Formats: sequence, structure tokens, C-alpha cells
Amino acid sequence: MADHVVLLRTGREDAPAGAFSAPATAPHVTVRGLTKRFGKASIYDRFNLDIPRGKLVSVFGPNGCGKSTLINIIAGLIPPDAGEILFDGKPLRAIKFGYVFQNYREALFPWLRSVDNIEYPLKLMKLPKAERRARVEKLVAHLGVKIDLKRYPYEMSGGQQQLISIMRALVVEPEILFLDEPFSALDYEMTLFMREQLQRIFMETGTTTVLVSHDLEEAVYLADRILLLSRGPAQIADFVHFDALRPRGDETLSEKGFVATKAHCLEVFQREVRKG
Repeated sequence: MADHVVLLRTGREDAPAGAFSAPATAPHVTVRGLTKRFGKASIYDRFNLDIPRGKLVSVFGPNGCGKSTLINIIAGLIPPDAGEILFDGKPLRAIKFGYVFQNYREALFPWLRSVDNIEYPLKLMKLPKAERRARVEKLVAHLGVKIDLKRYPYEMSGGQQQLISIMRALVVEPEILFLDEPFSALDYEMTLFMREQLQRIFMETGTTTVLVSHDLEEAVYLADRILLLSRGPAQIADFVHFDALRPRGDETLSEKGFVATKAHCLEVFQREVRKG
């Protein structure tokens, strides 16, 4: 495959020769020498990672291994103690990115209508009101959203509120989209709905996407690549490819490739848990 990414088995700078074989295409995000401690706990120690362009990457691993910390550092929400993170060779301040938080109720402004919540980052960018509204209308049409955006968030279901959060992240036309366990606060029916919405959004936009998930089935089902982390200080236990065709549906869950990939990821996960 032209866009094949070499699997990484280690996240350390002192890795054996060959562990960082160059991918056929330049990565979208490059993380080198990432180090982060909280008190006496070492979360990352000289951690390295390449995130491929135009792929949906799921991050999965044992509790407390630093999944959310990783994307928070990459997105600039938490400062690293050491290391370098570049986007196409540029620093974070030179790019546009979107971030969807786990708790949609706290992420949206309850005193603003849904359309105004979506527009809010464009307002911070000081775009004229007409341009802001045009951007939102274009996004709504592109995604085929049918909900009434004149309603306030508290008038909507949890899934609809999280969809508003995702649209707010997308309206800036980000180069990369981060999602931190975006469906964990939703009931199962709404989770299934939102998984399909995210998949459709990814197919429509092709935006490089990094998704933290605590659900292995979800992590494999949605992803092109599954980043499996070890216990802290976190290293890359495996970086697994899952190249099933999209759109994926219920039948995907019983296909040989999905079953085998999920089983492999579970084996790696259990191996890392036993180390603890």
C-alpha cells in the first residue's frame, strides 16, 4: 500500500536500530522525546510517535496509562516536561485543530443557542457574522444535519449535544481533530448513533482524527490504526492496522479481519495489564 505505516513496537528514543523505519508518506504529527511526570509518577519518558495523515487513529490501553494525557499534550492543553511535537514540521500555534471533550454538558455554553455554540470559535477568530453563519450553514448541509440549531443545548438529547460539540470542532476546518472518549457519557443507543455519525463525518472530511476510547470494540471498529499503549511510563505496545472498507456496519463486527484484529489487540492489552 502506498500509505502503509510501519508498525512501531517501542516509544523510546533509545530504541534498537530499525524500530523507526520511515513510513512511505510523511506523518501528519511527529512526537519526539515526549516526557511528562505528575508528581512522582512518570507518564511518558522519551516517547516517540508518528500519526499518519488522513487516518482515524484510536488510542487504547490500560487505565491510567496516559491516553487522554497524550492527546491533551499534543493539543497543547497540558505542557510537556520535555520533547517536541510538530504538525507537518510546524508548531501547534501554526495550525488549526478541533477538540471534542468527554463531558458535552460542560463543554457547551447553556446560555447560547446551538448554532451560536457552533459559531463560537469563529467568533474568537473575529470572522464577520455573515461569514460565521455561512460556514455553519455549509457544514450543516455537508453533514446533512436535521436537528433544530435554534434550540438551546439543554433542550436536546445527549447525542445531539455531542454532535453540536463535534460540529463546533469541525467548523474551523481543522487540520486534525481530537476526541477524548466522546461517547462514554452516552447511553448505548445514542453511542451507536454517534459512532455512525463520527464515521460519516470522517468519510466526508478526511480529517486526521485521534480518538481516545475505553471500549476496544469501538476502538477497532472506528479506526484505521489502533495505538495500543503500555503501562506507565507509556510506550507503544503495538500500532495495529485495520483497513476495512467504509462505511462499516453491523456486518463488520463479524468479519474475519475485525475479529482477528480485535483478538490481537485484546491479547496485547491483557499482556500489558498483567505487567502491572
